[in-house]
Amino acid sequence: MAEERITETRTPDGNTHTTHTVVTDEPRRSGGSGWLMALVLLVIAVVAVVLFTQMGGAEVAKDEAIANAANEVGEAAGAVGEAAQDAGEAVEDAVNN
Repeated sequence: MAEERITETRTPDGNTHTTHTVVTDEPRRSGGSGWLMALVLLVIAVVAVVLFTQMGGAEVAKDEAIANAANEVGEAAGAVGEAAQDAGEAVEDAVNN
């Protein structure tokens, strides 16, 4: 319910000043800006989670590639060692015969 209050004030010189005040008992309703801000923050949070998840996946893939490369280098070194041992045995056989 709205109520209008009118106040009239007179100065000693005889000037009159009138004030109109409207008083309401209904609660104020906020606009949709609060919901809009919450929605924007939610979208930003979802985008951040997706980006960080993808970055984490890239780190895992990089670590796996490095581990695989190190494993292949180790296998190649083992093959070189076996070849050297075979060559040494062949030289030893040639010297003995």
